Amino acid sequence: MKRVSVINGPNINFTGIREKGIYGNINYESIVEAVKEKARELNFEISFFQSNHEGDIIDYIQNCYFENVDGIIINPGAYTHYSYAIRDAVASVSIPTVEVHMSNIHKREEFRHTSVTVPVCVGQICGFGYYGYIMALFALQNIFDSSQPL
Repeated sequence: MKRVSVINGPNINFTGIREKGIYGNINYESIVEAVKEKARELNFEISFFQSNHEGDIIDYIQNCYFENVDGIIINPGAYTHYSYAIRDAVASVSIPTVEVHMSNIHKREEFRHTSVTVPVCVGQICGFGYYGYIMALFALQNIFDSSQPL
């Protein structure tokens, strides 16, 4: 059974409360439950972590290394655009990581168009709402099942 950790950055816990026109009406707990259900179907052991604090996110990423996590799905939130520390943490653990954003960051404000974290990820999924997390599970499954190097 492959182990996957879903890491969410600042304000993701306010999904369903904040900016519903951008992030939708579904709340964070419902997103977690939907992703857990799909992970069970794919035979993944899954864990979730959310923090509004950069250092806590870095600690959790590093812990994924020590816990032998097979894949990471990360939504760094606003840290996407400027946290070289989170970028370095992802790079240091060498765990296949998929970056997810519920909104299409490339259609939003100019400062959101750049991700400093995605260059150390296997890919980015954005603009599909919470379903992006489901898509990331399928992406990781493909990576796990593939004999192709990343």
